[in-house]
Amino acid sequence: MNSSASLTSKRPGPLGRAFRKFGRASELVLDHAGALGDLTWQVFVSAVRMRFPRREFFRQIYVMGVESLPIVFITGALAGIVTSQQGGYQMTGAIPQYVLGSLVVQTVVLEMGPVLTAVVLVGRVGARITAELGTMKVSEQIDAYHSLGRDPVRLLATPRVLAGIIAMPLLVGFANIVGIAAGMVAARLDSGLGFPSFLYGARLFWHSWDLFYSFLKSVVFGFSIPLISVHMGFRTRGGAEGVGRTTTDAVMFMTLTILILDAMFPPLLLN
Repeated sequence: MNSSASLTSKRPGPLGRAFRKFGRASELVLDHAGALGDLTWQVFVSAVRMRFPRREFFRQIYVMGVESLPIVFITGALAGIVTSQQGGYQMTGAIPQYVLGSLVVQTVVLEMGPVLTAVVLVGRVGARITAELGTMKVSEQIDAYHSLGRDPVRLLATPRVLAGIIAMPLLVGFANIVGIAAGMVAARLDSGLGFPSFLYGARLFWHSWDLFYSFLKSVVFGFSIPLISVHMGFRTRGGAEGVGRTTTDAVMFMTLTILILDAMFPPLLLN
């Protein structure tokens, strides 16, 4: 009876269990942060030394960039149309109608183009990389690289990360152009705003910094998506079920990262 009572008394209460969960979550976050930092450094070193397969690098640019163009075009066009329709709906007689041109251009270039393109690439590119490398991990192909004295980071990670940095700004540029064009047509059809008035409003509030801001976002997103997907692929465990679980976690991880980074840009660069 006494031993049973003593065991019962040693069980943690609600506050103790909460601290344990917080500790485990903090340990997991720090573990991922440390592994990502180490992976980033290894990719940087191999990229500076130009020690990565060029053919794989160009293949990844084609897969990430060229093959993603159709869905990026559709996403950009829908972003421009929806922004134009919502903006036209909110316009009142006290606001000049040409302001709609500035609203569409600023929204597409600063937010909708980079963020929606990144979210599309999370599902199309990030999930593919995670599943691909995760399958290689559970089938011991990556271990075979180590046993042969070949570096998986140099062969698998660096080409994908560098390809993402190059492909993402190009895709965002196409998304911005298509989104603005689609928004201009939608403004004409829904609000009766002519093309010259739309372009006048767009130029009136345009700053050259906006283009650099969109480009910088695309570079950061293009670096983060393949880096996280490679990191999660290398950590896959547990066979086919583990590949599916890791891919799901990677998509969630990448999406949250994109949203957090997007929220950090205005206070860092627009103030």
